[in-house]
Amino acid sequence: MTTYEGSLEAPKRHPIDWKNPDFYNEENLFGELDRIFDICHGCRRCVNLCTAFPRLFDLIDEGTSGELDGVKKEKLWEVVDRCYLCDMCFTKCPYVPPHPWNVDFPHLMLRAKAVKYKKGKTNIRDKLLSSTDLMGKLASIPVVVQAVNSAINTPTTRKLMDSMFGVHAERKLAEYAINKFRPNAKTDESFIVKNGNSTSGRVAIYSTCYVNNNEPDIGHDLLKILKYNEIPTCLVEKEACCGMPKLELGDLEAVEELKNVNILYLAKLAKEGYAILTSVPSCTLMYKKELPLMFPDDEDVKVVAKAMFDPFEYLMLRNRDGLLKTDFKQPLGNVSYHIPCHLRVQNIGQKTKDMLQMIPGTTVSVVERCSGHDGTWGVKSEHFSDSMKIGKPVFKQMAASNPDYISSDCAIAGRHIYQGIGKSKAQKLHPLTLIRIAYGLD
Repeated sequence: MTTYEGSLEAPKRHPIDWKNPDFYNEENLFGELDRIFDICHGCRRCVNLCTAFPRLFDLIDEGTSGELDGVKKEKLWEVVDRCYLCDMCFTKCPYVPPHPWNVDFPHLMLRAKAVKYKKGKTNIRDKLLSSTDLMGKLASIPVVVQAVNSAINTPTTRKLMDSMFGVHAERKLAEYAINKFRPNAKTDESFIVKNGNSTSGRVAIYSTCYVNNNEPDIGHDLLKILKYNEIPTCLVEKEACCGMPKLELGDLEAVEELKNVNILYLAKLAKEGYAILTSVPSCTLMYKKELPLMFPDDEDVKVVAKAMFDPFEYLMLRNRDGLLKTDFKQPLGNVSYHIPCHLRVQNIGQKTKDMLQMIPGTTVSVVERCSGHDGTWGVKSEHFSDSMKIGKPVFKQMAASNPDYISSDCAIAGRHIYQGIGKSKAQKLHPLTLIRIAYGLD
């Protein structure tokens, strides 16, 4: 039997065999849960990453035998429900493929969530929270958006939402924008295309549900940065949700439906030589990593994955090519910067930090730890306290340097951290907004 840790080969993720009927066989699923959970029980190095692992180990320790066989099978769903697919355990585990033990904990949790969804055990709240396109369309109606924003900020309404829908009354929620990003985006394709050795000289923006519906200024700031650097830019002609919320729900057929909408337009741009940028790490990760694993034989998915960039990944590649303007005019002082999990697992390095540190008169303190929010997980009543508990070390580290700015590439994580810190002189701004300020752009 294999006993060694790690491998001389790079970690590898296998395609997700989600269209195989055996994927949804509950007996087979529990056999794999037993196998992986027993390995995790013998290792326990991921105990501090989230609450899924502590819950597993508590179930074992409190069971009848002190081993996994002493835990009732139905209790294992408690572990699944605490996983929000941040993927960080895959980066920490010494038994990931190509190790013979073949441990991919996040994809096992994804399979379990898919089985749960297929069995009809997913509640209406979770289905609604993951339907970002639907929620955005409803909130785009002028009277409705004002009512929704009022409800979000009214304590009595929030208590009602908590009791009736399971959205925690104390969670700070993102308001919906009256003026969405896409209809008001000012793109400019008039510049001469300047390709670099490692970058395309023209960009297409995939705006994302969040930027389009909640914080359009992030998208506008990205456009201003690209325009200042004289990079011709357009919007993706048509887009739907990237599918990450549905992936986290286990609704894999909905992920395929969204993929079929998006890839048609994205692949066309990629084949025309555009770099495609998204300013939400989860969306970038979806196109770079998750969709290629779900659809390994789809050539258009592969083309899009190759063309997809995090904004700071792209900008720092432009800098390496000598094509990025570095005439920053406004110092930022002390920036406390958080790297989101879905950016860390892209394995591109700390590009946001690298660019922020190029700004004169700017000190960047980096926190590289999960904030504990995830997209919808941290808003749910049953997970709110765990979300704040996971984030507590991050809150402390982010506040320790007495920053002028608190910033995260994940806007949701940034709000979560800002809430966790409490009273602070710091402003919460997205890194793209900080770069726009540093360039001296209005």
